[in-house]
Amino acid sequence: MDPQWTGIGTEETDSFMPHITNRLSLDCYLDGCKRFLQLTKERSSELVEVEFLSLSSNEALISQAVTELPIFSKLRCLVLKGGHLRDEMGRCEHGLLTSLPSELCRLTNLSLLDLSFNSFTDLPSCVTSLSSLSALHLSYNQLQKLPDDIGNLVNLTFLSLMSNQLVELPAGIGKLKKLEELNLAENRLESLPPEIGGLQSCTELDLSGNCIRELPETTCDLMSLKQLHVHSNWLDTVPAGLASLPQLSCLDLRNNRLRFVPVEILNCTQARLQGNPIGEPEAEPPNQDDTHSSKIRILYLKLNDDCFPVTPDGCRVFLPCGTQIYFPPLAVSSTLTIYFQTLPPGNKHVRLSHHDVLLSSALELRPHGIQFHQDVEIVIPCISPRSLQNREIVIRTFTDQNWTDLHTTTSMKSIRQMWATCRTPHFSWFIVVLRLVEDCCKVPAEGKLLFSSVSQHIRVDFPAGATEETRTVRMQVLPVRKNVVTKITEDPDSVTSPLLCLSQSSTNNFLRPVKIQLPLPPGVTGDSLDRSCLFLLHGDSQAQTWTDITSQVELEISHIYARFHVDHFSWYWLWYTTKSYVSELAKNVYKRVRMYQVNFVALQRKRDPEQVLLQCLPKHKVDVTIKRLRDRYNGPEPSDLVDLVEGEQFFAAFEQGLKLHSDRPDCKDGRLSFIFYSRMKNMKEVYVTSSSERTEKPVKGQVSFYRGSVPEGLPDEATKRRKGSHSEWMATLPLKLPKLKELYTETTKQRIDHSLPPLNLGNAEMGYLTETNLLSIARQIGTDWIQIGMNLDLSYGDLERIKHNNREDLDRQILDMLFLWARRNSTHQDCVERLVKAMKESNRTDIAEEIQNIVTLGKQKYSESIRRIGLDQGNSSEDSAIALSQ
Repeated sequence: MDPQWTGIGTEETDSFMPHITNRLSLDCYLDGCKRFLQLTKERSSELVEVEFLSLSSNEALISQAVTELPIFSKLRCLVLKGGHLRDEMGRCEHGLLTSLPSELCRLTNLSLLDLSFNSFTDLPSCVTSLSSLSALHLSYNQLQKLPDDIGNLVNLTFLSLMSNQLVELPAGIGKLKKLEELNLAENRLESLPPEIGGLQSCTELDLSGNCIRELPETTCDLMSLKQLHVHSNWLDTVPAGLASLPQLSCLDLRNNRLRFVPVEILNCTQARLQGNPIGEPEAEPPNQDDTHSSKIRILYLKLNDDCFPVTPDGCRVFLPCGTQIYFPPLAVSSTLTIYFQTLPPGNKHVRLSHHDVLLSSALELRPHGIQFHQDVEIVIPCISPRSLQNREIVIRTFTDQNWTDLHTTTSMKSIRQMWATCRTPHFSWFIVVLRLVEDCCKVPAEGKLLFSSVSQHIRVDFPAGATEETRTVRMQVLPVRKNVVTKITEDPDSVTSPLLCLSQSSTNNFLRPVKIQLPLPPGVTGDSLDRSCLFLLHGDSQAQTWTDITSQVELEISHIYARFHVDHFSWYWLWYTTKSYVSELAKNVYKRVRMYQVNFVALQRKRDPEQVLLQCLPKHKVDVTIKRLRDRYNGPEPSDLVDLVEGEQFFAAFEQGLKLHSDRPDCKDGRLSFIFYSRMKNMKEVYVTSSSERTEKPVKGQVSFYRGSVPEGLPDEATKRRKGSHSEWMATLPLKLPKLKELYTETTKQRIDHSLPPLNLGNAEMGYLTETNLLSIARQIGTDWIQIGMNLDLSYGDLERIKHNNREDLDRQILDMLFLWARRNSTHQDCVERLVKAMKESNRTDIAEEIQNIVTLGKQKYSESIRRIGLDQGNSSEDSAIALSQ
């Protein structure tokens, strides 16, 4: 399909360029830069009329493409964004641009330039020469400073520098007299220049997520300012004059260090001050004999870093995953190395309670269990939930073999993301969880009264003498809507009270009965209720079994309340129904309110159908995901809706002649293990094959999803319809493997030049990659072989020569590229690690995982052989390899 000139652009761009008609949008193609270079050769005369051009800077040919841009003399809008690819954690990958040719200054008509999600460390000099620019997007780069001649862009009305590494701003920023919006969020700014007051047209200024300690008085001169965002900084003071700005509608000062706020700001209705220690006394200053530095060191770690040092002076650390860690002075007594990693959801790293929703990946900080002399602050980015009604966000950590919730504060990072902040005296695993609101109190021997903050009608009365020692009591309440109960029970007369969960720190029962008050179910009053239809249910600790305890307690009924006494805590639920099997009803309703409706998706790569993408998605994410992937993948419609519990484990198995191409760590007997998390990425890319002969005809098969074990025999009708809701089998999706191409036949293997000795990449101790392994890897590479080759440090000339010598033969191109690199690097000890890294950089984590699996298997076989032949630890690896070969 040829690229077309369209009238479609991004919403952000359209807001600045509403009248452009000659558009060339190529960032929607995987090979957009290649198409662009072809156009410049074949139709260069027509390109002069193009006014809008967009290219993806995630492509390997982007650097060559930008050299052709000066011919676009009428260009008014240029988009060279990255972020079109995502890493294994689902984060947008930065583009490859680090510089621009100086000839770009010839684009004198350019009004909008979008360079976001790239790898610029300095602003290219040609940009400040584009005096016609009205909008400049530079967010999500690595800019460390701005040139003072940024002030030359006198027509600029919009400037975004969000998520860079700016420490300071040049004085020239004040020359941007027409600038209306300036976004400097999530940088490293510690102060602002006084010249900031020169932005007389500025209506919105975003400084959130920096390290700013004070605002200059000149910010009070911004008379056009409507919104000022300075939340999540280190502000100790704020100018009182901000309250007098005539057009100010939002003054966001949340989550700073403001202990004193001017009266003018306190009385300002536009000011947001939550999360500040207003009125609190200052912490005691450190010992005067202490010689530690008064200025905290700041560390910005890179993507390949996995540790950092902490000294007694303290430091603030910014991890690549977005997490921030603050070590106050004297938190450690001597220099300590901290190791970190971000882990995907799994049984080991994630523990979820009833009705919890996971909002982040797992963060591991080591060494585990170390006790700091002062609490360390951790700020973790997390997904912003749709609603916080009856729920709250907490950071959960692993302590003494148990998961506990830490006191957590939150702040908004963006519409879709939040910051969760906690303090901890130790390190372990940390996750961010959305849970039911928890009310907590200390119950002394004198007694206590505990009210629910979710429903004021729910309370627990602890009489004097109920306990000898003070114990902690926790309460959670889950409202259950009437329409949900009606739908599940199929009984319009069934209604329930909110579900109440009580727990305590002690394992002993109370010495005196504790009175619990629950509201009667909706529509039921004490004057008119039928006592035979009212049931009090008690749930076990996991709320899996419900018992009718109505006859075991004395229910005191008032007009709107039911009260009863207990001596221990668990789950309690008040039901009003005409059904007699109420315990089973409660079990079914409880199970359903914990579940999510999800779809399974199985997609096959268009270029390589043996590569299958498996994904488990919440209902509302299915259409968006399919639309995003349809250019690269083919596949059936998503499965029927299935109910899954957050954190539930399930399996995917290939059947009817299909099987996994290689062993995986999470694969057992041909089944892949998944764990469902409603807001996290559940995705696996696998390679499948068939034992059937495929040289004559394609092979049809299916992938099925199961709870628990796969049934011994799968009936034929399983491929036509889904079984009942209680079945272990949940869904099935068809797959089809095409006839084998030449690459997959024996004749292809003979085409490989065997004049050199067999290739063995790696070493005996770490495991080898053999020539057979490389052939297997080549089968999985498609049109992205050029990008992989460049990430393997093959020269552009090498890749062009391979492409020229094997025109119209993609398979041969892939083989020549891979074996050329292998022969050049077969003597390097780290060649396997370099191959894995190149695959990850090329967004082929599936191949990287397979290589690591092969190497891991090689390590295991080597260790087993060492033990088998009885070599001692004094033997060298070379001696061991010789002994093994004998």
